[in-house]
Amino acid sequence: MKRLVSWLMSGVLMAGLLLSLIIAPAAQADSLRNVADDKITERGDKIDLNNCSVRRFQAFPGMYPTLAGKIVLGGPYNSVDDLLNLDLTDRQKELVEKYKGNFTVTPPSIALNEGFDRINDGQYR
Repeated sequence: MKRLVSWLMSGVLMAGLLLSLIIAPAAQADSLRNVADDKITERGDKIDLNNCSVRRFQAFPGMYPTLAGKIVLGGPYNSVDDLLNLDLTDRQKELVEKYKGNFTVTPPSIALNEGFDRINDGQYR
């Protein structure tokens, strides 16, 4: 009888452990969100001009690194059209017009703009 109870308890313990391995990661994912995750969700597939790094502009030929640096240092912005108020060459204005559909503006977050975060903000999606 003791052996049977022991086997049953072992089975229940193993089932519980396996179940916790399956359920736990999904439950923990919500608690591991941070400001960067929230900003990624808020901006969608666009580049957030107030909360991005220079590296994010590499996908747009002609913008990285010179124009990207001007954009990053020129913020914060109230709208994407504020980019045209920067001191830009005619070629840089053309590039801004060409790509401005890929940009968005959300309120600046100190968590993404402090220190060297404007060079590498840690957002890789």
